[in-house]
Amino acid sequence: MSPTPQPDEAPLPVPYMGFEFDSAQRLPLLLCLDTSSSLSQHNAIGSLNSALTGWATSLADDMALSAAVDVAVITFGGKEGITVWQGNTPLGATAPEWPHSPFVPAHEFRPPVLRAEGVTLLDRALRLAMDVVADYKAGLRAEGLTYYRPQICVVTDGVPSDEKGRFSYAYRDLLPDLRKAEEERRFRLFTVGVGERHAGAEGVLQELAPHYHAWLDGFPFAELLTAMSHSAKATQGGAAEAEFQEIFARLKRRRGGGQVPA
Repeated sequence: MSPTPQPDEAPLPVPYMGFEFDSAQRLPLLLCLDTSSSLSQHNAIGSLNSALTGWATSLADDMALSAAVDVAVITFGGKEGITVWQGNTPLGATAPEWPHSPFVPAHEFRPPVLRAEGVTLLDRALRLAMDVVADYKAGLRAEGLTYYRPQICVVTDGVPSDEKGRFSYAYRDLLPDLRKAEEERRFRLFTVGVGERHAGAEGVLQELAPHYHAWLDGFPFAELLTAMSHSAKATQGGAAEAEFQEIFARLKRRRGGGQVPA
């Protein structure tokens, strides 16, 4: 019997059981989402919640994606600074070990209802995302399952900060590991900025993901998540890198749409 969590402890996540539903090659998709206080403006957090709900439905309705895609969410913002989610269940600020993975099969994914508060600890969230993906892959290998190249999508509306909300260059500590991961094809990283462009923010995204970075006007979360679905399908189809670049280029070309009224 699992131990009963204490009131101040995160609940024990349900073990990953995707292989019992389908033994298809798995495709991990991790959303690393900014939920800092700035997303309370223009009801951006409401737009994000609505887009996540619609996206979850579209994943379940798509036979190819629902059979193979596994979804995890990490948010940076809120009172805890960082939260790992298993569907709509918060697991705390650290990565649970296999088989208690935050990844859930797409047909079971129920998105969390997110609130906008706190600061932008982007570097810590991305480091955690890298650890979660590495553990996920190791767990699948232990079960004798194969997987496609994982995808991590970082979405933010601001610049990375420390605990006091001051601009932080701590993300640069990740750059050597990110370049090595790219070279070894451990995962594909997308970085996307939304809303008002803050000085230096777009440069941060470019440093993190030289091939796949963009800043989108407004808060077109639905279009962004659709692009992630298209990327997942391209992965399943064995697409060449040029096809992923075109998917991302189409997303970037819609920069002028969805602007928030002044």
